[in-house]
Amino acid sequence: MIPELRIQFNQRYTPELYRELQRGLDEVAGTHLGFRCSETPVFLPVALVDKMAQYGQELYQQIANDPEYKKASDATIPGEFNVPGETQHPLFLQADFGLVRASDGTLEPKLVEIQGFPSIYGFQVAMAHEYMRVYRLKELDERLTTFLGGFDDASSEALLRRAILGEHAPEEVVLLEIEPYEQKTLPDFFVTQKLLGIKIACITELRKRGRELYTADGTRIKRIYNRVIVDELIRKNIQSEFRLTDDVDVEWAGHPNWFFRISKFSLPWFRHPCVPETRFLANLETLPDNLEDYVLKPLYSFAGLGVKISPSREEIEEIPRDQRAEFILQRRMDFVPTIDTPSGMTKVEVRIMYIWDGDLKPVTTVIRTGRGKMMGVDFNKNLDWVGASAGFTIRDS
Repeated sequence: MIPELRIQFNQRYTPELYRELQRGLDEVAGTHLGFRCSETPVFLPVALVDKMAQYGQELYQQIANDPEYKKASDATIPGEFNVPGETQHPLFLQADFGLVRASDGTLEPKLVEIQGFPSIYGFQVAMAHEYMRVYRLKELDERLTTFLGGFDDASSEALLRRAILGEHAPEEVVLLEIEPYEQKTLPDFFVTQKLLGIKIACITELRKRGRELYTADGTRIKRIYNRVIVDELIRKNIQSEFRLTDDVDVEWAGHPNWFFRISKFSLPWFRHPCVPETRFLANLETLPDNLEDYVLKPLYSFAGLGVKISPSREEIEEIPRDQRAEFILQRRMDFVPTIDTPSGMTKVEVRIMYIWDGDLKPVTTVIRTGRGKMMGVDFNKNLDWVGASAGFTIRDS
């Protein structure tokens, strides 16, 4: 999207460099990546990425300052997963944007999803470093950076350290997941472990002694960096001695309730030019005639599970009336291909990753590219020049 950088990169690219990138990413991850990385980084105009970062902050403020939303979102937290000790604000927030063509020909961000949950803060920075190293991106422009909001390597690492560790020693903090060594996000777990010195633990390994929580090796846990997705707990029927709702003496780095409070449930509440028309399915007395222009999404699922693009009337009618409050119908955006690659024009989805530090600070981006109906791996099989990537922009200071 910065044409001169795109032209230069495509001219310098070789398959050998991409193979070196793949080797380097596996090395820094400490494991073989379970997902595809694109052959190319993405070059983002600074005004565009700053607009996305601002939009995400504005969206959060809309619901944070709306007492009706707070009351309504109480109902999104299932009783069996309502964790005590909820914080006043999310520690982590992700805002995903696609790009449409505005009437004046410029690119305009449109919100895809928003989530009060952590993302791959550790691995994404490591990935950007590998793109920078292998492709010698500083030779294209010395001012290229992957960070937002004035952050750099040192300040972003310090912020992540404060957010995850709080005031505790690394050995008192665990990154908690379900079967962590089977997750596609394992590279991020390994990078975070190496960066901060914390343990990686499966929820089934934790042990309780009264209100105290311990790892399998007997180390007391005082803070949890929560990466457990409730949807997966239910889907896999995970049985564990420790339950998220147990009243134990631990702090949460990312309180689990925010997974529900800021989610697809938020979309119909927003009144913002970047948010496409979105309605709760339960609130629709009649369905639109042009369902081909809509997307049906379950409220609580990850990685595109259950999403139906251009759903049929029959598919919607199959959803029981008492379950329709758990779905939204969103007008489908015509996201435009913007990345010129040897395999054709490719679409990009940009995630702005925030960390709370007095307010929500945009730190860096997660990039996904594709030429399929959606950005997920299942929609981009057997394609090249697509997949996860790193975003860079040019900043003078």
